[in-house]
Amino acid sequence: MVSVIKAAIGDLVLTFFWVVFSSMLGLATDVIKTALDLRHASYNGFDYAGAVIITSLIFILVTIFTFIGNALGGASFNPTGNASSYAAGVGDDTLFSMALRFPAQVLGSVGGVLAVMEYMPQKYRHLIEGPSLKVSLHTGALAEGVLTFVITFVVLLIMIKGPRSASAKTLLMAISTLVLITVGATYTGPAMNPAFAFGWAYFGKWHDKWDHFYVYWICPFVGSILAAWLFRIVFPPPPPVVKQKKA
Repeated sequence: MVSVIKAAIGDLVLTFFWVVFSSMLGLATDVIKTALDLRHASYNGFDYAGAVIITSLIFILVTIFTFIGNALGGASFNPTGNASSYAAGVGDDTLFSMALRFPAQVLGSVGGVLAVMEYMPQKYRHLIEGPSLKVSLHTGALAEGVLTFVITFVVLLIMIKGPRSASAKTLLMAISTLVLITVGATYTGPAMNPAFAFGWAYFGKWHDKWDHFYVYWICPFVGSILAAWLFRIVFPPPPPVVKQKKA
């Protein structure tokens, strides 16, 4: 019980700071591009300078938060990550532990969003935007579910079957995340993280609407669990080693 409570507290703290820093990735990218005079650098309309900068920032952020999460005893900031690990048969979570950790992650997200919007100068707020539904309800729900399915399967593949180098794993996850964010930008944001989406929905006063739960909770959880089940089918765990009794 004590370990579960510690995990929930760690999740709250980690989620709070993840929301604060990840919400400012767009702003940080714009500041760096301006400082390096790369605002108009592009190739055939593709903002390669921005892509390189934000990928590097995601890489740094994930590296730092992975270290902090491990220091906090395996803290997490994404409920679908916990759910998919449980469904894939990896990790130490139980249904009881997730029942405590998910609300803690939500609370951390709400606190992070409120902190960012309270202290961010007005002139920079247009560069900070959370997930929002930009298409029809069912299209958005399908998009968020598919994107979460893909990122879950990719993360499991990278973490369990990927390269041994921690830096290589982090770089692959950063690139994958950026690609999916770019693909989903015109659909749902995207979030691929129910707790993160809830923080912004709370700020926008639509956290208690059916649309929010359908798009940003139900479909992502379905997508992540299906991805975990598919991963177990494609990469079944090795059979347990049976110790032979000595004669």
